[in-house]
Amino acid sequence: MTDTTTTIEPIIKLVGVKKSFGPVSVLKGVDLSVRPGRVTALVGDNGAGKSTLIKGLAGVQPYDEGEVLIDGVHRDLHAPRDASGLGIEVVYQDLALCDNLDIVQNMFLGREETTLGTFDEGRMEKDASDTLRSLSVRTVKSVRQKVSSLSGGQRQTVAIARAVLKKARVVILDEPTAALGVAQTEQVLNLVRRLSDQGVAVVLISHNLADVFAVADDIAVLYLGQMVAQIPTAETTRDDVVGYITGTKTPTGFVVQDTATIRTEGDS
Repeated sequence: MTDTTTTIEPIIKLVGVKKSFGPVSVLKGVDLSVRPGRVTALVGDNGAGKSTLIKGLAGVQPYDEGEVLIDGVHRDLHAPRDASGLGIEVVYQDLALCDNLDIVQNMFLGREETTLGTFDEGRMEKDASDTLRSLSVRTVKSVRQKVSSLSGGQRQTVAIARAVLKKARVVILDEPTAALGVAQTEQVLNLVRRLSDQGVAVVLISHNLADVFAVADDIAVLYLGQMVAQIPTAETTRDDVVGYITGTKTPTGFVVQDTATIRTEGDS
C-alpha cells in the first residue's frame, strides 16, 4: 500500500481490517487513515469492498479482524449507536428522508427537542436554520418546506446538514452526486468542501472521478478487497487512479491476493 504521511493525526485509523461472509473474503487486511479537515475519496470498482468497509465503520456489519482506532484509541463498533456516539455519521445514497415531513422535522426525526413534554418547534427551527446557515446553504427558501418539494441537490443538503446537526466529526457520503445535474452536483461538492473547512473529516464514496479530483484531498483505492493506495490527490493522476481501480497498475511491492475468494455481487 502507498501511504503518504502528514502532520495531521488521523481521527480514524483502520489497521488490517478483514471481513468475510462464509467462505467469501471481502476485506483482506485493509488499512485506512481519515484525517480531520480533509476529504478522503474512497474509490473502487463494483465488488471492491467499499460498502463493506463503510458498513464496518458505521457499526452495521462489524469487522471480523483488525483494529479500529479513533483518536488513537481502540474502539469496538458493534452497532450504529457506537459509531454515532463517536461522531461518525453516514449519509447513504437513499438519504433516508421522509417526503411528507418538512426540513426541520427531518433533521430532528427521532431526537426531537422537547420542553415540558412537548416539542419545542421554535428551538428546532432555529437550530435547523443555524446549521444550514453555518454551511452557507442559500438554496433552501424555508426550513418549513416539505422535503417532497426539494430538488435532488437540496435533499442531499438536508441529509448532510442533519449529520452536522448531530455534531458529526466524520461524515461518510455514499455517492452524493449520483443522478444529480451539473448545477446540483456543484452545489453538493461545494458543501463537501465547506464541511472539511470546518474541520470535519469527510469520506466521499464515488464512481465519478471528476468529482473526486474536484474536491478530494486524498484518494484511497480499493481493489478486490485490498487497499491498493492512499495518496494525496495532488500527487496522482486520473490515469493512475483508473489503473489502480482496474488492476492494470499496482504500486511497487504490492501483491494482489487470491481473487477467487472475492465477492462480486451485492457489494460496491
